Amino acid sequence: MAQFESQNPNYDAEVRHRFSQQPYNLSIGAEVVDVKPGRVEIVVPSRADLIQHNGYFHGGLIAGLADIAGGFAGWSLVAEDQGMLTIEYKLNIVAPGMGDQLRAVGEVVSRGRSIIVTRIDVFGMRNSEPVLCATSLQTLKVMKLPPELLSNAA
Repeated sequence: MAQFESQNPNYDAEVRHRFSQQPYNLSIGAEVVDVKPGRVEIVVPSRADLIQHNGYFHGGLIAGLADIAGGFAGWSLVAEDQGMLTIEYKLNIVAPGMGDQLRAVGEVVSRGRSIIVTRIDVFGMRNSEPVLCATSLQTLKVMKLPPELLSNAA
């Protein structure tokens, strides 16, 4: 992984605060388990309402989790008055999402002034071993946050 430096000294608290403000993240039971500059790891425990008809995690959940992990990996690098929007991502599901949790690891690949590119791997579990179930590339647009969204999270 490339080494990046955050423009926000309170990046960890900011990522966790912004994550907790998004109802979708909370509705799926997602939790941020690790934050480093340019890298975020998120887990989602298995629940009946997240599983599709064959007993695997739903593909929409896998895609959403990848988008979230990549977005917050990017957010970990920007200034306090900035946020971002996903402007494109491509996802390949390479194996069924199975097990007692999904784990997504988002990492920044490239950081420009206004564009950030991330790579995200999503893992399920098989026999207590992580199994790659999806990989994704994402493009994020860095933007100034409107004044009403600025916070003092840290």
